[in-house]
Amino acid sequence: MSAPPEGPRSAPILVTGGAGFIGSHLVERLLKDGETVVVIDDFSTGSPDNLSAVKSNPRLRIFPSRICDCAELPDLVASAGFVFHLAATVGVDLVVKSALHVLEASFNETQILLRAAAQHATPLLLTSTSEVYGKSLKPEFSEEDDLLIGPPGQSRWSYACSKLTDEFLALAYARERNLPVTIARLFNTVGPRQTGQHGMVLPRFIAAAKSGDPLRVFGDGAQSRCFGFVDDVVEALVRLRQCAPARGEIFNIGGTEEVSIQELAQLVVATLGSKSRIEKIPYDQAYAPGFDDMRRRKPRVEKLERFVHFKPQTTLREIIRRTAE
Repeated sequence: MSAPPEGPRSAPILVTGGAGFIGSHLVERLLKDGETVVVIDDFSTGSPDNLSAVKSNPRLRIFPSRICDCAELPDLVASAGFVFHLAATVGVDLVVKSALHVLEASFNETQILLRAAAQHATPLLLTSTSEVYGKSLKPEFSEEDDLLIGPPGQSRWSYACSKLTDEFLALAYARERNLPVTIARLFNTVGPRQTGQHGMVLPRFIAAAKSGDPLRVFGDGAQSRCFGFVDDVVEALVRLRQCAPARGEIFNIGGTEEVSIQELAQLVVATLGSKSRIEKIPYDQAYAPGFDDMRRRKPRVEKLERFVHFKPQTTLREIIRRTAE
């Protein structure tokens, strides 16, 4: 069984990136559970609107700042009972166009936060990404697999490398500074409030289907993904926080219903009763010449289920319906 949350109930929970898509859902859940929550977010990819439903909650404090610029950070981490580190650059579009920002922001911000947490042994959960599995051709990915990252000449892989560096850094703090760290590798989290602004595929498809515009499938459409509903992902994150044996471990979090991007487009059209057509766009037109992609990305989630007795299970059709609403 899961251990009780570490630290006193009154100790606030710090959420970096708490105004982002996943972060805002997590903040709402924590407040619903009776927790006091502190958010640090510079609103570069998140939005204050994502927290509009809870912004007047007296148990919520918001610091509009980057981690590195937050003067209150040492005190916030010292008084926190737990830290969720969700602040990150998101979206393939942004990664391809701003690789320098991705690399610098990820490493610098994470290092500053880990150093602060280590000074007070404040438990921390780092959200990583399925991107770290890189170009591996395995049909399913487990947390112990070797990783195969693409060449540095392809900026598409900069995000994977930055998050992998974060993982190495976090685990080094765990070993050498006794920092209680848990790592969660998220697989294509989707749901309400996610936008297609930075290339997110499902909100792009839903928006196009609703407006009657073509659904643009990049590449040949045979590349496959698994999508995890944001409520399921938040449930897994909350349970990992409460699970002391999860410290020092890595966990995949995501759905296991595999679908090709072509099939996803067709399912969106059918689920929403849209008359939109589907068109294919070559990668070099969608992103840049020589763009490299993963053909499959399916997680094994047995480890998550074994530690916290939960696995994401919302069906893809239900995910589309609830996201579209």
